[in-house]
Amino acid sequence: MGYKGIEFRKFVQMHPMKYFAPVLMLLLMACGQGKKYHPQGTELPDSPLLADIIRFQQELDESFRDPETSPLPDRFRKDFEGLDFFEADTTYVVKARFERTPEAKPFFMPTTTDRKTWEVVYGIAHFTLNGSQYQLEVYQSLDLIDQEEFRDYLFLPFLDGTNGLETYGGGRYIDLSIPKGDTLIIDFNKAYNPYCVYDKKYSCPLVPRQNYLRTEVRAGVKDSILDRF
Repeated sequence: MGYKGIEFRKFVQMHPMKYFAPVLMLLLMACGQGKKYHPQGTELPDSPLLADIIRFQQELDESFRDPETSPLPDRFRKDFEGLDFFEADTTYVVKARFERTPEAKPFFMPTTTDRKTWEVVYGIAHFTLNGSQYQLEVYQSLDLIDQEEFRDYLFLPFLDGTNGLETYGGGRYIDLSIPKGDTLIIDFNKAYNPYCVYDKKYSCPLVPRQNYLRTEVRAGVKDSILDRF
């Protein structure tokens, strides 16, 4: 899908009802120990999968530095060096069997504010991760479907065993595109935090409990806590 997620985040900047998770904490990734960020110009690995993950991390970092797209308040953005990522790991790139659900009824997904997002379960992804079988619901936003750039956009929020320990307690997101066939590639290395994690002005859809993975997903963006409210 390229880097449509970056463009989606730009859209959310203007339409904050599309982001998720309890607004009880503010995170800062700039001043922690052990950051795994990759400055522009870093030599990419030979593996196409690893190179794709590193490019994603670079673009996400860049979007956080840019005042036009960053969810960070100015007082934190000025010292921002890079997000804290798990080490890129291709074992977290899974090939899922994608079961479309054309009979699914649209519903309002609750958020951290009084707003609700208009969603439909577009399909269910069935896959193996860490030696066990799992499934996740994948959503299509009916609020965005009329916009050309988002017609093939799919939304995958999930929870896992790292939440509240190594990752944000409310779960993370992955951006996907509608596949042509019945196979969906899910790269958990591209899991990122909802924007309301960084600034409580955003209204964020809550991850449905059925999208909890009973395993640790040690991939994607980590959680570095600055303060709790």
